[in-house]
Amino acid sequence: RFSGPVVIDPRESFHRALELSWHGGSACDLFGFGFRWRSWTTRDRRPGEDPDAYHFVTRAEFDAHVDRGGFLEWVDFLDYRQGTPHPEPPEGCDVVLEIDIVGAATVSSLVEDPLCLFIDAPSPEEQQARLEGRGDPPERVAARMTKAVEERRLARELGAEFVINDRVDQAVADLEELIRRRRDADHPASS
Repeated sequence: RFSGPVVIDPRESFHRALELSWHGGSACDLFGFGFRWRSWTTRDRRPGEDPDAYHFVTRAEFDAHVDRGGFLEWVDFLDYRQGTPHPEPPEGCDVVLEIDIVGAATVSSLVEDPLCLFIDAPSPEEQQARLEGRGDPPERVAARMTKAVEERRLARELGAEFVINDRVDQAVADLEELIRRRRDADHPASS
């Protein structure tokens, strides 16, 4: 396996597809099982959101963990905080971090050669429709769309591989292929 973690920026509705893939789908098999390290957030859980999508905590709990040096990275994001605790994977496992692009940039400065994957909607219009479809209020959608422009720019600067989430099954297959190629390049078969 390669030394760096897989850093995935899950965007909008794709997060749920990743959640499903961890529970017996093909991505789970591919990661073999890659060690998924759950992010913390101070935001409220959205209606219908898997309770295991994040470690949901209060602002006081989050800040106490920051004070203890418990995060690999953390960021203020819109009106809440989110962060990734220091991973403690089982021996021989890749670490899979589902974090935003700012967190991915931080991890990239701390870890040698991580594979950064940026999940994006097929278009800004589709991203806006997905945000509206999950019930975000108009001001939240507008703020998120403005932030998305900056995130795409940062992803390009970071050299992230872009995966377009047009069809969930195809996007998961694209993720698998990028990870497989990386593993093969880092550990070529002996001839």
